[in-house]
Amino acid sequence: MTASRPIRGRSSSLLQGNHGFQLWDCRPAECRQVGPVQRLDRDPGGRGEIVGLPNVGKSALFNALTATQAAEATKYPFSTREATVGRVAVPDERLDVCARLAKSAKIVPTQLEFVDIAGLVRGASKGQGLGNQFLGHLREVDAIAHIVRCFDDDNVVHVEGSVDPVRDAETVETELMLADMDSLERRLVAAQKRARGGEREAKAQLAVIEPILAGLQEGRPARSVALAPEQQGQLRLLQLLTAKPVLYIANVDEVAAATGNEASRRVAEFAAAQGAQTVMVSAAIEAELAQLADPAERREFLAALGLGETGLDRVIRTGYSLLDLITYFTAGPKESRAWTVTRGTKAPQAAAVIHTDFEKGFIRAETIPYADFVACGGEQGAKDSGKMRLEGADYVVQDGDVMHFRFNV
Repeated sequence: MTASRPIRGRSSSLLQGNHGFQLWDCRPAECRQVGPVQRLDRDPGGRGEIVGLPNVGKSALFNALTATQAAEATKYPFSTREATVGRVAVPDERLDVCARLAKSAKIVPTQLEFVDIAGLVRGASKGQGLGNQFLGHLREVDAIAHIVRCFDDDNVVHVEGSVDPVRDAETVETELMLADMDSLERRLVAAQKRARGGEREAKAQLAVIEPILAGLQEGRPARSVALAPEQQGQLRLLQLLTAKPVLYIANVDEVAAATGNEASRRVAEFAAAQGAQTVMVSAAIEAELAQLADPAERREFLAALGLGETGLDRVIRTGYSLLDLITYFTAGPKESRAWTVTRGTKAPQAAAVIHTDFEKGFIRAETIPYADFVACGGEQGAKDSGKMRLEGADYVVQDGDVMHFRFNV
């Protein structure tokens, strides 16, 4: 959607929910054995929704991401009717290195949560297709993974009759902007009434609603409107669909998996113009890889296609970055674990991810940068070399820190 295209008219009534989402949690789930150590899956570090038109490869990509067949993938529109949730481990070689140096019995990766929902079509903001159901799910997530079709296949129906990924991306973006406009226009009236009565909160809300609504009417998503840092809280309360960060995923065929094609290049240009990121994948290849349990077979399969890594690993890592998340580690004989926090988190709040008592009784954090942890051969070597630091409550956790928290409650 270009900034020069104005949006006119209203969408139909859309329920405005207030759904909370806990960005991370630490309750362990089911263990599975991986070689000599256990790899333990735990609750996710963030939640992203896979969106797009019908038949662009959403469900195929979701199934490959989660190594399941949980989402129904067919050649016909609206085969996905209910939201399907899957959790995927964030690939991070540093965790395996920490486990090896600490001689850990278990490995516990951090995770992202992906949601596969029904395809969106033109008119979704007015309830076309499964529009209202789609938009309701979308309000609950932290970021959007927007997959667009960049391959030709006469056997797979396209709802618009032809393959044009930029047109498809604009269709989805327009429907989301129309839904946001409807929501804000209804909120505007109520906020104006309260503001005339002198309510300070309503005045603060209007200062956010009015510039965003003006931007939407000009064809600009909410994420493109400049707001002051102190207004970000009001923006979050509005739960706007176009305020969420977006990752565009160009779904290409096997032939274009390594180098891309003209369609994927157009998607990259479109995304760059919006300040968004792009990842290229072949859902067909990823589906085949998901069936290969042997890591050696997977590497051989990728090498034969000229690929150094899976597209899904790139999707997961980019999604993690999109949510502005970082990872710190705890490592010991029992387990090595990756923990997710938002960038800028201070030590006591990072400790609370493990247990709230750690924040309440926080004393200090024993901290070793990952590079020093590896160079010194683990925790004891880092201590002997003077590389372990004792950090206080004002310390901002850095990506890759290996930490041990001292607390007293």
